[in-house]
Amino acid sequence: MRFALFLVPLFLAGCMFGGDDDDAPRPRPGPIRERASGPITLNGPTPRATQQCFTDLAREDVRYSGLPDRDFGGGCVVTGAVQLLDIGVPVTGLKSMRCELARSFAAWVRFAVAPAAKQILGSELARVETFGTYACRGIIGGGAATAGRISEHGLGNAVDVSGFVLRDGRRITIEKGWRSDNPEINEFLRTLHQSACRRFRTVLSPDYNAAHYNHLHLDMGRGPFCA
Repeated sequence: MRFALFLVPLFLAGCMFGGDDDDAPRPRPGPIRERASGPITLNGPTPRATQQCFTDLAREDVRYSGLPDRDFGGGCVVTGAVQLLDIGVPVTGLKSMRCELARSFAAWVRFAVAPAAKQILGSELARVETFGTYACRGIIGGGAATAGRISEHGLGNAVDVSGFVLRDGRRITIEKGWRSDNPEINEFLRTLHQSACRRFRTVLSPDYNAAHYNHLHLDMGRGPFCA
């Protein structure tokens, strides 16, 4: 796959059993060991579904950079990935992410988060904050049932959303806002959660377990599972 910069789209989109992940700043197991020599670039054919995703992404005014397929070792393999550069709203923390995740994420921000911010909170969306996408590690917070399993983050197939900044200066975080006494903030975050469950295969919120106290985990792995 070539490195390239494309003008692209985002079309809309579509929750895995057991707890996945936490990129939050809290004690957690270390990352799975990657190859000391660095990742291996893979040169296999691009699957038809990924090609279709690129086509879908090309229908909207979104900027992204295509990334090569890579095997990082330890079971962490990222294929069909892109780096989102501009989806209309600044997003912090994004790294490599699979195209299908990028397509769903961009559509969620554009067609769910931004409208909800204006309609419920009365202000334009200025920025989305995340704890990141790709990280070569195992599942965190899932107990014995998920021990030793690679996180969807290790496949570039998950993103952890931590907060939203509005044009009027307000910053709504999952950590402080999820159980807020402010009915508008509460409605805003619940609306985003419900919308995410229609677009992603797995959605995990602070209601799922303690590992997700400060973010929404969104991935395109197994499912549907919404918590």
